[in-house]
Amino acid sequence: MLLEDGTELNVVRGGDPDAGVTVVLAHGYALDHRSWHRVVAELPEQYQVIAYDHRGHGKSGPATKDTATIERLADDLGELIERAVPSGQVIVVGHSMGGMAAMTMAERRPRLFRQRVAGMVFVSTAASGLSETALAWPKSVGKLVRELERAFGPLVRAVRERIEPTKTAGLRWWLFGDQPRDEDVALTAEMVWAQWPETVALFRPAVDRVDREAALTVAGEKPVVAVVGDEDRLVPESNARALGGEVVVLEDAGHMLPLERPAEIAGLIRELAGR
Repeated sequence: MLLEDGTELNVVRGGDPDAGVTVVLAHGYALDHRSWHRVVAELPEQYQVIAYDHRGHGKSGPATKDTATIERLADDLGELIERAVPSGQVIVVGHSMGGMAAMTMAERRPRLFRQRVAGMVFVSTAASGLSETALAWPKSVGKLVRELERAFGPLVRAVRERIEPTKTAGLRWWLFGDQPRDEDVALTAEMVWAQWPETVALFRPAVDRVDREAALTVAGEKPVVAVVGDEDRLVPESNARALGGEVVVLEDAGHMLPLERPAEIAGLIRELAGR
């Protein structure tokens, strides 16, 4: 889908295109739409399901220093709803940075939100005070990568094969619960690695400074569910409770709930749509 500013947004559709309810899935920082594949498989065909890549991520067009902001991602989401889902009700499901974009969209596009959005699911999302950029720089591995980048610039790419196994191990610890599927860890590492270093660096300031507490006043006008894993090292339960609405804590799960607990996420979406 071509946005008004000329940026191409990669949009993947599934389910019934004539459904009265459309589920829109917004992924997290340094990931892409593939992070939702297990949730999509759990959702019934009676809904239309749209997953997309944020600008600067996945197969969407590039972002710039001026457009790598939560506000711009929120506007993209609003435009996506208006143009790709011209009728019916929408359930917006945002994971981490995608949740930040969703609540910002409610603040920036209140008329669209009130008329078209039936409810929101915030997955592993905080309104403020979240250093989600640790996602791409886990512990000492991140320090090593940054030092290499400063020292060697483009030559860093030549040593990726040596760094990647260690970085993947760091992501496993940082983003998942104790017993993740190996294929989920591999997919997450693939997504993060594909965004490094350009997208990771470009969006880091926006994620670090986000403060969307004011947006929750608007978002609170509709049913809201905040779901978090009890082993999430980025978004503790207290952050989820600050979002208001219903809070669901999933045991033995980390930050990557769309991959770790897809059946539960899909169940919450179905329940919200049923209201």
